[in-house]
Amino acid sequence: MSASYETGLLSIPIKPKTPDDEQRLAQALEQLTAEDPTIRVQIDRQSREVVLGGTGELHLEIIIDRLKREFNVEASVGRPQVAYREALTQPAEGEMKYFRHTGGRGQYAHVKLRLLGAPKGKDYVFVNCIAGCSIPSEFIESVEAGIRESLSRGIVAGYPMDGVRVELYDGSYHDVDSTKEAFKIAGFLAARDAAQKAAPVLLEPVMLLEVTVPEEHVDDVTGNIIGRRGLIDSRENRDGTYVLHARVPLAELFGYATDLRTRTFGRGAFKTRFYRYQPRRISGGEDGGRESMVGAPLKPKPNLRVSGVALPEPDDAKDDDPDDDLLSV
Repeated sequence: MSASYETGLLSIPIKPKTPDDEQRLAQALEQLTAEDPTIRVQIDRQSREVVLGGTGELHLEIIIDRLKREFNVEASVGRPQVAYREALTQPAEGEMKYFRHTGGRGQYAHVKLRLLGAPKGKDYVFVNCIAGCSIPSEFIESVEAGIRESLSRGIVAGYPMDGVRVELYDGSYHDVDSTKEAFKIAGFLAARDAAQKAAPVLLEPVMLLEVTVPEEHVDDVTGNIIGRRGLIDSRENRDGTYVLHARVPLAELFGYATDLRTRTFGRGAFKTRFYRYQPRRISGGEDGGRESMVGAPLKPKPNLRVSGVALPEPDDAKDDDPDDDLLSV
């Protein structure tokens, strides 16, 4: 996975308490993002909630502290949220024939596509394999727009899908009823149909953790790391001080600084850096734990809408056991 993911591993929602706070927050974020390009800002225009993205728990705490202390922004702060992603574990094909007739001109679009693993280092690749005129060229862009939107919403828990190559290979149209909007919807649902068949898994960010602790606390700290679904890579004794190297899911590191300080009476220290995204493990242990075959949803799936047009909800796909490895080429 690309190291660029590190700039958006965690996010936290904040909501200004007054219109004045909202104005001060906008000015503060403009200055903070200019100083620190790793800060990400998204705004929910309906709830007026601002979501701040950062590289870790401490990074977000510093941002919130600066907003209150330097910019006098009063806001309600939510819990940190991990930036999960999704991936496919096997190739699959999808098809959608979308049509509506409500009097007058109707809506018609028919799309066939397949999902494969993208080349290493590519998050998304679209290939138009249409031969002949089964789908006119003026509708291809709309089909891809629907596919992109579908993959951005995921299947397992509503998170973006990574590492996908999409091949659009067939379909059909109607001389009168086909529209760009209809082909966008058909592309959206065809991609969803294929993704449900491709044994999707939930991916989580995993961090490399290095902990330095006195010898008398090493077993307690090691057990705590394993209890956080961590994998111990090595333990090095340096004259009575141990250095532990481990891989731990980011979601399990909330509050770790306080926990380590308590367990070692303030004598422990640690540092982390991003390792990679990998399938979410549902139990820890030095044997590697057990992989989550289809990750449990961590938030509700979004409403399926494309450009204001309500989409029919497809039947839920049966849960098949996916392969252990992610789909790749």
